[in-house]
Amino acid sequence: KKIHHIWADEENLIKIFNFIKKNIYKDSIKGICHGSRNGFEQNFFNKKKEFEVIGTDISETAKDYKNSVVHDFHDEKKEWLNNFDFVYSNSLDQSFDPKKALQIWLDQIKQNRFIIIEHTDQHGVISSGKMDPFGVEANFFPYLLTEWFGHLISIKIIKGVKKNKNNAPVFLFILKKN
Repeated sequence: KKIHHIWADEENLIKIFNFIKKNIYKDSIKGICHGSRNGFEQNFFNKKKEFEVIGTDISETAKDYKNSVVHDFHDEKKEWLNNFDFVYSNSLDQSFDPKKALQIWLDQIKQNRFIIIEHTDQHGVISSGKMDPFGVEANFFPYLLTEWFGHLISIKIIKGVKKNKNNAPVFLFILKKN
């Protein structure tokens, strides 16, 4: 039903691209986008010659899209451990166990690499429900992350474009694996 609804915004993806290029000095940058539905996010990054990015989605429809695999982002894949330079997602709100999901994502990135979580007011408690069970307010999220992961991560917050397509302020939470 939501296959053509794209949450990601090109302007925010450009901000993420610029952050990654500024902070990862490599000719080949590997990434994974979790909850990428129809592949918009990874295909945006793959237009850049130095990027090699795949996307995951729990829906069987993922197999119909370029660079996408059917996968539950709560599940570990041995071949993905310490394999990526970055993980991007705007779907943490869809997690039934966000701490477990983030731990899996941390395990997927190399040391001193990044998880980028796109977050808006629509990812808050008031918007949580059956389809999006996890909600946390943007101003509380860094404290929750610190409680869960302590010194294992560093957190940087970048303001995204003023408003996304749904007229909500955007925050990019950058978690660096220490």
